[in-house]
Amino acid sequence: MKGLIHGHACSSSPYSSSSSTFLRPPCLTSTSSNCKFPLQLPQAMCSSQRIYRCSGVHMEACHNSYLSKNHIVARFSWGSSEIQSLFSKQSLNKHLLPLGALVTSQTQLDVSNVPIVDEDKIGVLLLNLGGPETLDDVQPFLFNLFADPDIIRLPRLFRFLQKPLAQFISVLRAPKSKEGYASIGGGSPLRQITDAQAEELMKFLWEKNVPAKVYVGMRYWHPFTEEAIEQIKRDRITKLVVLPLYPQFSISTSGSSLRLLESIFREDEYLVNMQHTVIPSWYQREGYIKAMAKLIENELKKFGSPEEVMIFFSAHGVPLAYVEEAGDPYKAEMEECVDLIMEELEKRKITNSYTLAYQSRVGPVEWLKPYTDETIIELGQKGVKSLLAVPISFVSEHIETLEEIDVEYKELALKSGIEKWGRVPALGCEPTFISDLADAVIESLPYVGAMAVSNLEARQSLVPLGSVEELLAAYDSQRRELPPPVTMWEWGWTKSAETWNGRAAMLAVLVLLVLEVTTGEGFLHQWGILPLFR
Repeated sequence: MKGLIHGHACSSSPYSSSSSTFLRPPCLTSTSSNCKFPLQLPQAMCSSQRIYRCSGVHMEACHNSYLSKNHIVARFSWGSSEIQSLFSKQSLNKHLLPLGALVTSQTQLDVSNVPIVDEDKIGVLLLNLGGPETLDDVQPFLFNLFADPDIIRLPRLFRFLQKPLAQFISVLRAPKSKEGYASIGGGSPLRQITDAQAEELMKFLWEKNVPAKVYVGMRYWHPFTEEAIEQIKRDRITKLVVLPLYPQFSISTSGSSLRLLESIFREDEYLVNMQHTVIPSWYQREGYIKAMAKLIENELKKFGSPEEVMIFFSAHGVPLAYVEEAGDPYKAEMEECVDLIMEELEKRKITNSYTLAYQSRVGPVEWLKPYTDETIIELGQKGVKSLLAVPISFVSEHIETLEEIDVEYKELALKSGIEKWGRVPALGCEPTFISDLADAVIESLPYVGAMAVSNLEARQSLVPLGSVEELLAAYDSQRRELPPPVTMWEWGWTKSAETWNGRAAMLAVLVLLVLEVTTGEGFLHQWGILPLFR
């Protein structure tokens, strides 16, 4: 994108496609001694044994009479294959550590070097938002966004207006949005980066002896989630790991994609029988934390006085109602994520001051505070002269990093008295980060088709919570009543004049739309926006 992508460069491959990536395993093209296949693991004699069965996953655990009482020999079975390993009781207890603990790739049974040799075909589905690739894509992309009932929810009586309203809003906002995308090269680089991440992830999986295919499913633009699912079915995948590319879970990002997946799964017999699991969030993983700390450390060195720089974490915002009413864990996970990164920086002798704020709010409702723009102004007023922006909720460059942070917030900072500005690049294909994602996928395989941890409070980020349906139910038992990101159509008493002004404005829009539909005349018909109602 003409130098506008600030992340690490990612190589392309002739084996990649729009919705999947597939590479020949290194073992098939090399005689390296590192590719001994299969791996024979040692047997152990047991004085006592317990057998656990859960949705097709077979696990045997036994105490070894020749070992200390603190060790267990466990055997996991998938179909016809069997993996046996020795690990300590302490490693099992790490599954139930408090949420504040940093999760490493060694927390669970280490299967990174154990080949999967059964007949199952493993797939990994990466979920992301998607973005328009050209300026011509902007308006239809916005239409898909606002046609989502989770974005704008209409009263039941007016749900037939969902698509006409989405068309109206997308046409209204397209010109301004096109200006933003034009300023970053004419389109979003999100698809290119996500495809490269998928390719790199699969390379690491093959290197770790896990022959998996990796697919990309976008929520609002190509390759759509539906396209990825169709490719998964054509490839006859039997075990699927669903991995949202959002470090922290939110019902407005990962949740929206998972709700779509749930509806697709319910309508397809093949998908109903396909075992799957979801990795809901992975912000606690050691690889992610270390990769973020390294990027911050590198950028701080570019300042004349690194120790005087304020580290400014800017996260994508969500409506406050998501957290207070629907129990969205996003805010808690985000705050913990920042704490973990700062702890890692302290280990590197970096003790800069820092703050967290939330960007990209829209609509008349209250969003998570503090807001990024207001915080930048306040920091300038307090005399902060050097600021390093860290896009904490994004792992790929896109409109919110390249235009909103790099252009809008930078200009605001300079106007507010901040003299030196820097920005940490998104992770992109950073090797430590991608390798750790591969470890997360491998660690999730024993739980495909099973509920790993039933207690939401006890779960660890790297442990899959279970199926799509189970995960959504855990966060939102009444999904049909989930408050949408833009709640201007929900009524109730409030003291906020801003909210009432927004509701009055949207009521006027609704009245106009009703008149358009009932009379077949009006400016929307004149503009050709509602040709279906002529």
